[in-house]
Amino acid sequence: MNLCRPFVFALLLPLTFIVTRVYAQEAQATDSKPQRIISLAPHTTELAYAAGLGSKLIAASDYSDYPPPALALERVANYRGIKLERILALKPDLVLAWQGGNPPREMAKLEQLGIRIFYSHPTTLNAIADSLETLGTFADDPSIAIQAASDFRQTMTKLNQQYGHKKPVRYFYQLGISPLMSMSGDNWPSQIFALCGGENIFADSPVAYPQVSKEQVIVRRPEAIFTPHGSAGPDANAFSLWLPWREQLPAVRDQHLYQTQADWLNRPTPRALLAAQEICKQLDEVRKNHQR
Repeated sequence: MNLCRPFVFALLLPLTFIVTRVYAQEAQATDSKPQRIISLAPHTTELAYAAGLGSKLIAASDYSDYPPPALALERVANYRGIKLERILALKPDLVLAWQGGNPPREMAKLEQLGIRIFYSHPTTLNAIADSLETLGTFADDPSIAIQAASDFRQTMTKLNQQYGHKKPVRYFYQLGISPLMSMSGDNWPSQIFALCGGENIFADSPVAYPQVSKEQVIVRRPEAIFTPHGSAGPDANAFSLWLPWREQLPAVRDQHLYQTQADWLNRPTPRALLAAQEICKQLDEVRKNHQR
C-alpha cells in the first residue's frame, strides 16, 4: 500500500497543476479589463464616455451622437434591431445594452456565445451615478467614473436643496401632438421635474406613457407646459394646439410654455442635469409670476 502512494501522487501532481492552471486562466479572464466595447443604445454610449471608456468603444447604435467622438463609431444597432453577425465579427469583449430596449433574443445569443453584457436601464437620477461607477470598474482608470458620479450627485443635491422645498408647480409634459401623449408616475423623465418641484398632472395614469385628449389637459389646468425639441432647435408651432384655449389654460395665458432639448430629457445620462437646471429655473419663473 505504501508503495502505491508515490505512484498515485505522481498521477495527481500533473492533474492538480492542470486544474490550477485552468482556474487561474479563468480568474485572469474574469478580472481582465475589456478592451473592445460595443454600445447598443445612445444613452449607454454617453455613459461609457463619461465613465472613461471612450477609447475602448469600437461600435455603437444609431443616434449615438454625444460626445462628438461617438459620431465616428461604426453603427451596429438601430430601432429595428442589432447587426448580430457584424457584432460577432468585431469580437467585442464587452457589450453595453439597453435593458428592455434591445431585442432579448439576439442578446441571449450573444450571451450564449460567451460575450459579456452590461445591461443598463437607469430609472432614477441616482441610478445614473450608480451606472457611472459600475462602468468605471471596466475602465483602466476608474477614478474618472468615480469623479463623474460624485459631480453628478453634488449637482443633484444642490438643485434639490435650492428648489425641492418650494411650492409645487402643476405641469403637463407634452410628447408629440398626433397623437397627444404624456408620461405618468415615476416614468422617465418625471424624476427631472420632481427634482425641481414639478407636479405632473397625469401622475396618476395607470399607463406609463398615456395617450391623452385636449379636454383632459384643459380640465387639469396645468400652470406650465413642457415639450422636448430636437437638435434643430425649438419648434415655433409646438404649442399651437393650445392657443385657442388661452383663457382656460393658465400655462398659455401666462406664457409658461417651455421647450427643452430632447436628448437632455430623454436619455438617462449626466446631461439630464442640464435639463434639470433649465427646468428648475423655468418652474421658478412660474412661481414668481404667481406671487405678483
